[in-house]
Order: sequence, then C-alpha cells, then structure tokens
Amino acid sequence: MIAVVSRVKSAHVTVDGEETGRIKNGLLGLLGVQKGDTEDDLNYITSKTAGLRIFPEDGKMARSVLDTGGGVLVVSQFTLLGDVRKGRRPDFAAAAGAAEAEDMYEKCVEAFREMGIDTQTGRFGAYMDVVSVGDGPVTILLDSKKRF
Repeated sequence: MIAVVSRVKSAHVTVDGEETGRIKNGLLGLLGVQKGDTEDDLNYITSKTAGLRIFPEDGKMARSVLDTGGGVLVVSQFTLLGDVRKGRRPDFAAAAGAAEAEDMYEKCVEAFREMGIDTQTGRFGAYMDVVSVGDGPVTILLDSKKRF
C-alpha cells in the first residue's frame, strides 16, 4: 500500500460537481492499494499517517493530526502504482483489482474514523477534482512494503 500524505490548510474533492469531502487543517492522503495488501499493510499506513509528527509546535514539526484535531481527506488513487520504468505509459500490473482495492480503501477510512479523526472521502473509482491548499509544503511518501 502506498500513500502520499500532504499537510494542508484545506482540501476538498468533488465528483460531477458534487462535493464529497472537505477538511480544513489536516492531511490529504492519496491512497494506492497493491495486489496482495493485507490488514498489516493497512494498519501500517493508517497508524503511521495518524501519528506523523508534521504539524508545527515551537518552530519544529512536533505534532500529529491526532494532536491537532485536524481532519483527513482520503482519496483513492491507483495511479500511485503506475510503473514507468519501461516506456512512457504507466503499467498498473501491481495495482489491486477494483474489488480488493475498494475494500481496503473503505477499511482505511474506517480505521481513521475509529481513531476519532474527522475523515472525509472522495468516491472510489470516480473521476474526481481534488483541490488542496498545501501547508508548508509538507508531503510524505509512505510505502508499506518499504517499512523495514
């Protein structure tokens, strides 16, 4: 599982002109699910994201989204799994199938909610307009397969 996590002042997502999620200060998380991802991968991504100390305190990155009471906007993005090492067209062979990916995406959203985080979403599988106002900018790449 791969996540690109950005600290934002605000972010929202719309599908066909309908807003599906909006947060103020918090994190925008773009989530890509790989074939064979497990609950262990999911737990790593959600706990690491929630605990990232990337919010400022006394001039240092010292607080997490849990500490600040910020929100998380989770957007599914299978293109994070695009392999462009050969040629110019991304190869998505590593991406999980739609059913597997949607299940893991929903579990990710639920995990953040169970932590008490205001969690908003895009719409799985839809073409989305994602708008964010970066804060910093601060962006972190998490890959559950590269944690050791």
